[in-house]
Amino acid sequence: MPLFEIVPNLSEGRDAATIDAACAAVEPTGARLLDRSSDPVHHRSVLTIVGEASQALDAAVALAGVALERIDLRAHRGVHPRIGALDVLPFVPLQDATLADAAALARRAGAEIWARYAIPSFYYGAAARSSERLLLPEIRRNTAWLPDEGSISRHATAGAIAIGARDILIAFNVELAGTDLTAAQEIARAVRERNGGLRSLRALALPRGAGSVQVSLNVTDYAATPLYRVVELIRRLAAERGIELVGCELIGCLPWAAVESAAAYYLGVQTL
Repeated sequence: MPLFEIVPNLSEGRDAATIDAACAAVEPTGARLLDRSSDPVHHRSVLTIVGEASQALDAAVALAGVALERIDLRAHRGVHPRIGALDVLPFVPLQDATLADAAALARRAGAEIWARYAIPSFYYGAAARSSERLLLPEIRRNTAWLPDEGSISRHATAGAIAIGARDILIAFNVELAGTDLTAAQEIARAVRERNGGLRSLRALALPRGAGSVQVSLNVTDYAATPLYRVVELIRRLAAERGIELVGCELIGCLPWAAVESAAAYYLGVQTL
């Protein structure tokens, strides 16, 4: 059977009961929860879920219901940008599935969520209905855009959902010592593809508190841009500014091939 991954991003990173409720909503669908990650500063949680088409669809719709019931964007305060309680909902083709399959599933999810909960959606990536909406950051920036699914621009408490179809993406953060957000922003601009940096890399800088700032990263093609290249470039740019790289944080899951390339670089060995 074709398998899909969904990686819902919920605008809640502090209330464990809400995240527990979201995880519990996945279980009856038959989909498998592989990972959960929450961050109180971002005020955001990311779930990694795998299942057959119907299971992934049911899990996505169930999570929209949990977000509607338990998250009120009017009271939300967090450093990560967001448009909705269930903020981002990408569908990723895995076994015996294509991007076109994932895009069709994403649009089915958007239609079902609107019909059931009256939460509008924007389609991005392979699910986008126009070229200007291919990239998620463009949907965030263009606040006057009308949604692709639904007759209202935003739900009063749940906002809107960016629903997409894409290939495997690796999300991770690089922590820098100190509180110099301007320096972190300069580094993010230098490394991201949009500003002439590394291919397939998206980056933004966020404050962390407790004496550190963060370069938050999405690698959309880990074969073209291995993780070690990203980390070492940020390390060098930070050192030029007198800043120490203090650690990295993986959000969700990553392919084994990405681990192999990092092991080969840092350890000088090939994994089998």
